[in-house]
Amino acid sequence: MKDKIKLKGKLKSYMRWPMFMTILLIIMNIVLYCVNLKAGAIATGFTAVYVVAAVILYFQNRPTILNELISFATQYGQVQKNLIQNFALPYALLDADGKVLWMNDEFLFITGKDKKYRRFIGNIFPEVTMEKLPLQDEVRDIELTYNEHEYRLNMKRVDISELLDASEIVEADKDRSYLITLYVYDETELKKYIRKNDEERLVTGLLYLDNYEEALESIEEVRSSLLIALIDRKINKYFAGIDGVVKKLEKDKYFLVMRKKSLDMLKEKKFSILEEVKNVNIGNEMAVTISIGIGMNADTYAHTSEYARIAMELALGRGGDQVVIKDGNNITYFGGKSQMMEKTTRVKARVKAHALKEFMSSKDNVVVMGHKITDVDTFGAAIGIYRAAKTLDKKAYIVINTPTSSIRPLMDGFLHSQDYDSRMFVNSHEAKEIVDDNTVVVVVDTNRPNYTECEELLTMTKTIVVLDHHRQGKDVISNAVLSYIEPYASSACEMVAEILQYFSDGIRIRNIEADSIYAGIMIDTNNFLTKTGVRTFEAAAFLRRCGADVTRVRKMFRENMEDYRAKGDAIRNAELFRDCFAISVCKSEGLESPTVVGAQAANELLNVVGVKASFVMTDYRNTIYISARSIDEINVQIIMERLGGGGHLNIAGAQLEHYTIAEARDTLKQTLQNMLNEGEI
Repeated sequence: MKDKIKLKGKLKSYMRWPMFMTILLIIMNIVLYCVNLKAGAIATGFTAVYVVAAVILYFQNRPTILNELISFATQYGQVQKNLIQNFALPYALLDADGKVLWMNDEFLFITGKDKKYRRFIGNIFPEVTMEKLPLQDEVRDIELTYNEHEYRLNMKRVDISELLDASEIVEADKDRSYLITLYVYDETELKKYIRKNDEERLVTGLLYLDNYEEALESIEEVRSSLLIALIDRKINKYFAGIDGVVKKLEKDKYFLVMRKKSLDMLKEKKFSILEEVKNVNIGNEMAVTISIGIGMNADTYAHTSEYARIAMELALGRGGDQVVIKDGNNITYFGGKSQMMEKTTRVKARVKAHALKEFMSSKDNVVVMGHKITDVDTFGAAIGIYRAAKTLDKKAYIVINTPTSSIRPLMDGFLHSQDYDSRMFVNSHEAKEIVDDNTVVVVVDTNRPNYTECEELLTMTKTIVVLDHHRQGKDVISNAVLSYIEPYASSACEMVAEILQYFSDGIRIRNIEADSIYAGIMIDTNNFLTKTGVRTFEAAAFLRRCGADVTRVRKMFRENMEDYRAKGDAIRNAELFRDCFAISVCKSEGLESPTVVGAQAANELLNVVGVKASFVMTDYRNTIYISARSIDEINVQIIMERLGGGGHLNIAGAQLEHYTIAEARDTLKQTLQNMLNEGEI
């Protein structure tokens, strides 16, 4: 057998070196003969001795070398196998179906299986399914917990097609000519330190007393210091209990620092500090409420602080009495169940009015738009801004794509009047041709970019103004140069009416314009029954002085018979869920503005004894519109936020795309049930 083995490659070349040396010595011997015969004879003797020795050694050692090579080759595979068998890293081989073919000692140790185990790997690790086995040229990592350890499984294919082709006893399909290698990495300790590092991350926050001045005014002066001292003590004790640090910045502002682990504890308690501060009472007529803005997981401490500031702005913009957490791009809300107290001062309205006048004065065009499916409040607010622009002799336009039946009576009054430009109302396409860098875009009655009539306008100019009375959510118009958002206001028309009073001395509002703004307030407050305050009636009084006529407005909003019947059917077919939630459906067939009718039906359902909140769904243009209403016991705004919508505590809504009525009803019921179980409502 050994005689048949032939050397090749580098080893063959190495074994031929004596022959090359012999040739070299013979040449040298010939040269010496030419120089000196005696020297040549001596060299011949030595050359002969070298040749004899080389020949003897070559033929004598060749069998030994071959034997050693064969022995090494036979033992090399066994060495490799032993190395893998005793490898400290758990390792296994699987077939194409995921069945175990072979496991090393460490794999056997952590799984407790024996060497003869040949079942599917998913029986050991349930997280591994057939769908999770690696594909061609793919490495799969699966994280799982097994026997109280956290492992990462690394799987990839190993091609054995060449081995199978050379085999005469094994045959397999070309598509299955591979094995799967499985490495198991124990990351228990690594994950432990990662979690610990995450829990120790810095979280910063701001805490504001929402109604500091108002609360002090409701108590005797000699007791005001005691009230503030009790609140300070309550706040400091609360955060000290979770290893947090509180630093008072101003009389009603605090800076918070804590660990992420501490924040998780506060989340579990649902920030009970909100209720604890409200319960501090030493005779004050008004309960003190707080707002907290928290920032976390930013790339720097400075950015974390900036996140906290943004979160606080959101909390205040949503009415206060709540916690807002900004975690990167994710926003989380807690609380916000109480009605925000109305501010009696109108200083902010005056400041915003002067700022709006400055922006309008510096531009040639003013374009006003509201939310999609323009309602009366949006229309009235837009008319108010239109009048402000005209007072400054600016070109003004109102964007309305599809006028609904609710605004058509008001709109017709402007279109049929000789005092107004026939192009005062434009659609989105026309608005895009108007808007440029010399244009002010004023957004009324919404603060979400995707809710506006034409979202593209927000990128076509740098001068954007937002006036809204809805609470802010995650998606807001972030590039506005002026943002006036007051959740306590009853309507956008109320806000615009206040702005007009400070916009310009002697501003003249025409009767038809006053009617439109007054109608917006009347509709959004359900004839002054919902969410009305002192400033609501003051705004209405101002509009009455400008010529608004209650009788004229009422006539314009009389309903046609089809709308009235649809509203009646929605009320008649209402379902009482959990004995306090009225849920119904308003048909859209044959109705020009079914969403408006649905909102009216939701208002009417609140008149039923025992109903705490009403929800009316309308299927319109392949979207389910939900109108949610309540009086004072339920915060429908946080319910609608769960469904992607928003609004106020008492008036809110949501839009569900690609849902059927049945699916929307089930989703709404499930949301209500979950929030009841969680104690959110």
